[in-house]
Amino acid sequence: MKPQVEIYDTTLRDGSQGEGINFSVADKLRIAEKLDAFGVHYIEGGWPGSNPKDIEFFAQAKKKKFKNARLAAFGSTRKKATPVEQDDQVRLLIEAGTPVVTIYGKTSMLHVKEVLRCTPEENLAMIADTVKFLKDHGKFVIYDAEHAFDGYKLNAEYALDTWRAAEKAGADFVVLCDTNGGCLPGEIAAITRTAISKLNCKVGIHTHDDSGVGVANALAALDAGACHVQGTVNGYGERTGNCNLISVIPLVHFKQKKTCVPAKSLLKLKELSLFVDDVANIRHNPRLPWVGSSAFAHKGGTHVNAVQKLASSYEHINPELVGNARNILISDLAGRSNIVMKAHSLGFKLTNDTPELKPILNRIKELENAGYEYEAAEGSMALLISKALKHRELPFTVDTYHVSMRRDAKKSVCAATVEVRVGKRRAQADAKGDGPVNALDAALRLALAKFFPQLKKITLTDYKVRILDGVAGTAAKTRVLIESTDGKREWGTVGVSENIIEASLEALVDSMEFALLKK
Repeated sequence: MKPQVEIYDTTLRDGSQGEGINFSVADKLRIAEKLDAFGVHYIEGGWPGSNPKDIEFFAQAKKKKFKNARLAAFGSTRKKATPVEQDDQVRLLIEAGTPVVTIYGKTSMLHVKEVLRCTPEENLAMIADTVKFLKDHGKFVIYDAEHAFDGYKLNAEYALDTWRAAEKAGADFVVLCDTNGGCLPGEIAAITRTAISKLNCKVGIHTHDDSGVGVANALAALDAGACHVQGTVNGYGERTGNCNLISVIPLVHFKQKKTCVPAKSLLKLKELSLFVDDVANIRHNPRLPWVGSSAFAHKGGTHVNAVQKLASSYEHINPELVGNARNILISDLAGRSNIVMKAHSLGFKLTNDTPELKPILNRIKELENAGYEYEAAEGSMALLISKALKHRELPFTVDTYHVSMRRDAKKSVCAATVEVRVGKRRAQADAKGDGPVNALDAALRLALAKFFPQLKKITLTDYKVRILDGVAGTAAKTRVLIESTDGKREWGTVGVSENIIEASLEALVDSMEFALLKK
């Protein structure tokens, strides 16, 4: 079925211009394949006239078969005073071999005079010549009207003339760009409505998030009649970023009730978001709408109690519909419902009538007051609940440990010794590391592996330290949060002490103990 709204992804071009974003050719190919499988309609691969990497990408992309998306090469109108057939940048757009070519041109009289420094008539000719040339070569042409809204506000008639020039030359789409990201939804909607009334071709929208309303502006344009939206995964882009397609897609589907990507793709929305972050080597933003780990997180006891009875009371949508999950947080704000729902998610059979519930809640609040934090330490939380419910013995005990650091002229050498006890048996191990915590982690793992060989698979993936009472200086209490994995699942654990090594050991011990905890 033909979509009511087409999704145009520019992560590989506009998104890669964001600070800290750098894709290799292999990265771009992987993301393109993922976007195609997800069901976007256009994938803008880059600007073949700007760098060798993009030229290589298009050479490699020619060998790929895309099932859902059409690949687009991006460029600009011809240079002033240069015949279009002699413009090298336009030639490279043809040689990229993509079915779609997207070019941008100037809408604003200010840019025509101060940036291009040409006459208004020459700018119109540059637009028309380039669009016609690309159409004559069999391309589907998308014209991005740069600074469309600012240009319209400055000189409405000339802005319309630029859009008409692209349309009359054969452009398949005229896309209105809020290039500076400074417009508000009301004016976006009004100008988009005007453009649609004056043009016979389809109209699209391209927004930036400089004012924090990039997604809202895109939706305003769609409400006004636009049928094509450009943006990037996770909002990557210059300055504060582009319109975030990870938000736009479910908003179009669930809120505007319009068709865009295949409905089944919505179930993989979070997966797509995480995938692109992983390839870009960017830590995922937990507060992203729809797909962030905090998007459906509940902390206040009143909220959790309501969600336990009726999820829709504090959730605008079922999180599973976008591949996400409900997250019940545990803190000193928690009530009984928080504990019950969190326990269920961790695999414990706990109800509001369980006798141990109140002691568990009191213990959590006591530990939170002492500096512990369980929102990101579900491993430590599971151990706390397990011990309260089963009154079980510890699988192992750390009897003694020693950490030392020696520095010579060339480097520092850190070493650790750990002695553990399992029942009546004991084991000791020595290890060196890049730092005291790394050495301690290695020694603990070696000692325990003699009894629990499965712990050899456990690796530490993240380590965070937080000073809790800075006024105490170097005697301040420290909270250590670590994340661990066995290759299949991940978990967090926490430790607190005035001694950072002691706090680290507590978190490490919890991590090993959680790995041994049966589901």
